[in-house]
Amino acid sequence: MNSYERLFARMQGKPVDRVPNNCIIMGFGAKYIGASYREFVTDYRVLAEAALRCREDFDLDILSVISDPMREAEAFGSEIVFPENGVPYATRPLLQELSDISKLKVFSPEASRRTNDRLMAVRYLSEQAGSECAVQGWVEGAFAEACDLRDLYNMMIDVMLEPDAVKDLLEICTEGAIRFALAQIKAGARIIGIGDAAASLIGPQMYMEFAFPYEKRLIDEIHKAGGKAKLHICGNINKILDMVVETGADMIDCDWMVDFKRANELCGTTISACGNFDPVAVLLEGKVETVKNAVNTCLAQSSPTSIIAAGCEVPPDTPAENLKAVSQALWEAAG
Repeated sequence: MNSYERLFARMQGKPVDRVPNNCIIMGFGAKYIGASYREFVTDYRVLAEAALRCREDFDLDILSVISDPMREAEAFGSEIVFPENGVPYATRPLLQELSDISKLKVFSPEASRRTNDRLMAVRYLSEQAGSECAVQGWVEGAFAEACDLRDLYNMMIDVMLEPDAVKDLLEICTEGAIRFALAQIKAGARIIGIGDAAASLIGPQMYMEFAFPYEKRLIDEIHKAGGKAKLHICGNINKILDMVVETGADMIDCDWMVDFKRANELCGTTISACGNFDPVAVLLEGKVETVKNAVNTCLAQSSPTSIIAAGCEVPPDTPAENLKAVSQALWEAAG
């Protein structure tokens, strides 16, 4: 089986030659090909080279254009700083006050420099991979995007004091995410990853009010366009896991602190839980045998639709032999 066949068969609960390996490659990919992180997040050719090289050398089953959370924020108008080997960040919140929402306009993905750069990455990778491997696009979830535009601290106060205005902001962020997701599907992405990390910082009641409806609407639109959706919420989502499953996502990333056995039970036979060994303690700091043992533990907790990956991105300084051990363990487990 090739990667495309393996991944989509597994998502449907069908037999595969081995369980798919969907480790998230970002800073590791840049370092692996000798590029700066600034180059990785600003030049689709660098990102694509890293994705293709890492897929080939580490036996990955996805080509993803994930890079950083600030592409949409920049398209909305935020001033972004690009450290040579650090994650891009906004110099100041674009929305100094919630009343500034009235000035916020939904961007055109083709018209903004770095959202268009991501579209070019999707097109290029789709051309290179053909039917061998699926390309995964990426967008920010509405709650995470609102935090990028307003600042996390301000946003947490806003949801308590001005919930209606927050929902107005979330509507705009959702529309931006939908436009960006559909543009990536049109460019060749078969799966759209949705990063909504900040949603792990709010409790179940707030999640249902300020994150769930917007994630679900985005996922529904991705499905209408013929794509699959992966929901990625970093952190401990054990308290909201049952609600996350109800978003309709086809794949749910589970960070290392999430109960992977329970996640698989909740996902049933129609959703793929993806995870979930510790990227730091296992991949970065462990030995080859540590990695293999962690992969086998995840496999023991898996269902017929599960996908294996580190709980979040592969740390940049991860030893290459440790990342190779993920695939080795999967092949060994397959017999």
